[in-house]
Amino acid sequence: MSNLNALFKPYRLNALNLPNRVVMAPMTRSMSPGGVPTTEVASYYRRRAEHGVGLIITEGTGVGRAASLNEPDMPHFHGEAALAGWKNVVDEVHAVGGRIVPQLVHVGHKRSASLPNWTPPAPYESPSGLSVTGEPVGRSMSEADVADTIDAFARAALDAERLGFDGIELMGAHGYLLNQFFYDHLNVRNDRYGGATLVERSRFVVEILKAVRSVVSAGFPVILRLSQWKPKDFSARLAETPNVLEKWLGLLVEAGVDAFHLSQQKFWLPAFPEIDGELNFAGWAKKLTGVTAITVGAVGLSGDVYESLGGKSAQSQPLDGLLARLERDEFDLVAVGRALLQDPAWLEKVRKGRVEEIADFTPAAFATLS
Repeated sequence: MSNLNALFKPYRLNALNLPNRVVMAPMTRSMSPGGVPTTEVASYYRRRAEHGVGLIITEGTGVGRAASLNEPDMPHFHGEAALAGWKNVVDEVHAVGGRIVPQLVHVGHKRSASLPNWTPPAPYESPSGLSVTGEPVGRSMSEADVADTIDAFARAALDAERLGFDGIELMGAHGYLLNQFFYDHLNVRNDRYGGATLVERSRFVVEILKAVRSVVSAGFPVILRLSQWKPKDFSARLAETPNVLEKWLGLLVEAGVDAFHLSQQKFWLPAFPEIDGELNFAGWAKKLTGVTAITVGAVGLSGDVYESLGGKSAQSQPLDGLLARLERDEFDLVAVGRALLQDPAWLEKVRKGRVEEIADFTPAAFATLS
């Protein structure tokens, strides 16, 4: 394996000092009955911190809108009981020297793959009430709904800092609500939250960012997760060119983003192969904005997450290619998902050269909080 020094260098994200470059990626667990994180959930996150993960990003946790989640046991980030559960999570992670941020989520019209017929307390809502195929689904959000949703994200961010979290991440990828506002075929609004261009359709997210920044302290990190692709269409691009990408990301930085978490099917794939055969999505984001870039996508594994969700195992893979990119500062941080889901000691084994102990990923890991 290549020199591991780049992976274990400290990093500063706004006012947060990280001991290394490894981030635990957010992964939906749906093991919080009634939306309340349990002691088992707290222990699950604590184990990753105990084994040296630099920053933990929690599973998606729903902001205070009745239809913000699409499964009954996804955790809430509102209400006394749920927030008390999250306070326990924070305390357990901090007790072993870890750092943790919640991923704040609204699913929009996106139904659960495992529970597609589950009905939330209120109808699914989205920018224009349209599915990816253009058919009516759920309901179109009114301007009052939009304003309340912006406020719900700001309230959640304020609660996160009050509970002792080390920052927040906003979920703007993978077909969830923020992501739906970006797409021209899902957002056909004729008010100020629609528009012909990606920049115009970003107003909703810009206003969320500004609302969040207005209630949290200046040093509190705000991360935004983005993806270029649509679910089941990895070739799709929101920003068709680097020029559009620069304008889009620049707008989001101006609104308050401290770091971009750039999701790809596989981290080693170039974002604009017709221009540069090397730079991935995170690489382009850092090049164009200079803002902290987190790469993610099949780190340490042979297959992507959709293959695993389909029941396929993924072989453990060397990190040489990742380390080479990190050494040349293509991106700043590395998010690891399934490898850490399979083995909470994955990073410790990497650091100590015990790679022969790292098992392949099997989909059975999705069913446990080990």
